[in-house]
Amino acid sequence: MSTMPRMPEVGSAVDVHTHGRQSLMLTLATVGFALNFWAWALLSPLGPRFKDDLHLSSFEQALLVAVPVVVGSLGRIPVGALTDRFGGRVMFPLVTAATVVPVLYLGLFGHSSLSALLVGGFFLGVGGTAFAVGVPFVNAWFPPERRGLALGVFGAGMGGTAISALTTVNLVNAHGVAAPFVITAIVLAGYAVLAAVVLRDAPGRTAPSGTLAGRLADTLRLGVTWRASALYAVGFGGYVAFSVYLPTYLKTGYGLTSTDGANRMAGFVLLAVVMRPIGGWLSDRLDPIGVLAGALAVVVLGATAQAFTPVLVPVATIAFLAMAAALGTASGAVFALVALLAPPDRVGSVTGVVGAAGGLGGFVPPLLMGSLYGAFGSFALGLVLLAVVAAAALVFTVTGVRTSVARREPAADGPR
Repeated sequence: MSTMPRMPEVGSAVDVHTHGRQSLMLTLATVGFALNFWAWALLSPLGPRFKDDLHLSSFEQALLVAVPVVVGSLGRIPVGALTDRFGGRVMFPLVTAATVVPVLYLGLFGHSSLSALLVGGFFLGVGGTAFAVGVPFVNAWFPPERRGLALGVFGAGMGGTAISALTTVNLVNAHGVAAPFVITAIVLAGYAVLAAVVLRDAPGRTAPSGTLAGRLADTLRLGVTWRASALYAVGFGGYVAFSVYLPTYLKTGYGLTSTDGANRMAGFVLLAVVMRPIGGWLSDRLDPIGVLAGALAVVVLGATAQAFTPVLVPVATIAFLAMAAALGTASGAVFALVALLAPPDRVGSVTGVVGAAGGLGGFVPPLLMGSLYGAFGSFALGLVLLAVVAAAALVFTVTGVRTSVARREPAADGPR
């Protein structure tokens, strides 16, 4: 007669050790995400400066800050699938080290012309793919009932854009254009070494079988991939769009200086960062559909109010902070849904596609806002479009997505 192995009691040394390893891996992943996002966002605060120095049009300036976004977004699809195959222990140091090269190029050589900036910005997009490494890495370390909060904490690493907002312009003013890029490159290199030495994949992680193309095709047949992508394009896409374009918007629409605009953008980013784990935590304990619906309703109201270009203090400030909180909450709730509905061995692939959708959701609005302002001299129409898209996402959430969650089935039924 066989004897069943005895499970460790809660509070035992083994349990404490496991929680300690989970916390360490989550902390390292979050720091890595933040540092790569810091690098990814380096061009945004300098957009107004480059516009003046290089005599760029509104569209060219928008293109400059949007290129890293789209490259980092599309790159998440193969990087997420590669993370399923090789694990975060390999992919985190690799992505981080690869990001060092364009950062140094931009700081030392690539800021004297629009074409040089676009080339550097293209490869800077590699930093944005770190998101698709961290989600499957963290997801594997935590049980289902704690994944919403854990992924929300990891998602707070998007606050790396706030580091860029708070430091880049000041460093350039004090020490020249190269300073923020060189400092960021040094920090990234240090993290790449640390990650290579310390990071470990979750015990029992198994690499999926099949080719990369085959796994991506299977991922695209999952209903959760398309539903989560649509919602993340609005939630995280809205956050990305504001984090890269808000300094330009505030300078053009309200006459603020580049420094003041970057500082206000940092406030927007920090609030969204704080709310992202709260969105995941609420989704663990409440109805994730209700969390998403409430957040999207706030975005609709905030964008509608801002379309009238109200006074900056207090109305516009309140509108932007409310949208920041709502977009952060929505982003956390979406990945609570991914953890709930995606098959465990495809979380990386699903994350890659969903993350790409979120980044692309942030790529289009800056270009659209720049084009609309150039054509009409107003940002109002762009904000009205944001309100309409958020309203459509709200309806989709309480209808089709609610049905999917009620079934609790990661059915491979494709887009609907």
